[in-house]
Parts: sequence; structure tokens; C-alpha cells
Amino acid sequence: MSGMRTAFMDRAAALPAPPPTFSRAAVVIGLGILITYLIGLGVLGVTPWAIFERLPRLFSIVLTMFPPTPGSEAHFWTYLEALGETLAIAFVGTTVASIFAFPLGFLAARNVIANRILHFMSRRVLDCVRSVDTLIWALIWINVVGLGPFAGALAIASTDFAALAKLMSEAIETADQGPVEGIVAAGGNRFHVIRFGLLPQVLPIFASQALYYFESNTRSATIIGIVGAGGIGLYLSEMIRVLEWQEAAFLILMVLATVAAIDVVSRQLRAAIIGAPRG
Repeated sequence: MSGMRTAFMDRAAALPAPPPTFSRAAVVIGLGILITYLIGLGVLGVTPWAIFERLPRLFSIVLTMFPPTPGSEAHFWTYLEALGETLAIAFVGTTVASIFAFPLGFLAARNVIANRILHFMSRRVLDCVRSVDTLIWALIWINVVGLGPFAGALAIASTDFAALAKLMSEAIETADQGPVEGIVAAGGNRFHVIRFGLLPQVLPIFASQALYYFESNTRSATIIGIVGAGGIGLYLSEMIRVLEWQEAAFLILMVLATVAAIDVVSRQLRAAIIGAPRG
């Protein structure tokens, strides 16, 4: 009897799994998303015909971009200096954001701050600050400190310190509690818990996140440069405005090459920090 049961179970296990079934709720949600999408296209006036009508114009612009050229040697060195300014904006902004986010991450962590009101207020402040886009912060800081890279660095720092603090607080809350419990059992105080129980776990994660934000902020610094916050974005906006597509393409390629190089370097650094295999 046992042998028959075993044979029956083996045969049942060999049968293909039944296809997944979709519940009525999933179908309703899918239809709701589709209807909302179609309504959104109608409200925005986006139609397939409007896109197809503009495709020749897009192809014409793309063809005009070739071959990319800086225009002259003087322009090349000017663009290279502006690219360096963009990198400086991204680096300074990310560094300032990381410095401010470090203590705020502990302040917003539930397992560090026992006061629920203080924890709630810290989280809401971070949510409010990071909900404002970098471009909006750039416009605000331009009106405060004037045009230039200083406003760009402040704009990036204003957005990223809240985002990094939130990520760090989540890393602290999900940290392994074993070392923390051991330190408390040995008579350690709150400082010892943070210094020896939490910090060694979250510091590599926080450094990895800061490197990723530096890579992302290189692109953001290009965008905010368009509104006058310094960097290569200002030249890119000017070339597009006067229809100098070849020089605009050259500036775009400079930004792409720089971001790709930063991505390679930051990936290696993140792998070295968190101990993951390099790839």
C-alpha cells in the first residue's frame, strides 16, 4: 500500500503544474488601469497619428546631429570645463547631502528613536523635502544665491539629503538585531549599540547608496544647468535653442561618456565596499 501511495505521489509530482488563474479582482484592476491610460491619452491629446506625423521631423533632427562636433577647439575646451563644473556640482551636492543624511537617518529610524512623535515628524519632514524635485530646488536657490554652480550644488543637496536619510533609516531598521541584543546584554548603552551594533552593518550600505546618487546626480546636474544652475546644461540648452544640432549631439555624447565612466568606477567601488563580486 505504501508503495502504491509513493508511486501515485511521484506520478502526481511529474504532472505539469496547472496554469495560473487570474482572479476577478486582478481583471478589474487591469481594466481600470487600461481605461485610465486611454482617458489620460485623450486628456493629453496624445494619439498614434500625432506621433507618426512628427516622426519625420524627429528623423530629420537626428540626421542633422551627425557628425557630432564641438564647432572649434576653443569650444571644445569650454565644453570640457563646463563638464568638469557639472561633475563638481554633482560631487559637492552629493557629499553635502550625505553629511546631513547620516545623523538624520538615525533620527528617522524606529529602532533608534523610541519617541513615536519625534520619529513621525522626522519621517514627514524628509518626505516633504524629497517630494520637491531637484529642478524646482534649483529655481528656488537661483533666486536665493543667484545663477551659477553654487545654486546647482545646493539644489542637489536639498533633494538628496532627505532621500539618503530615508534609505539609511530603512537600512538601520532592517539591520540584524543579534549584535544589538548582545551589546545590550553586555551592559552597553545607546551609544554603544549605534557605534558597535548598527554602524558596522549600515555604513557600507550607506556608502554604496551615496556612490549611486553621485552617478545619478551627474545627469541631474546637466538638467538643472539648463535653468542656469551652472555646468554643461546651459551650453546644451543654448545649442538646442539656436538649432546647432551637431554641437548639441557632441555635448550629449560627452555627458553619456562621463556617466558611463562614472558607472564603471562606482560599480567597482560599491563592490569593494559591500564585498560583492565585481562585474
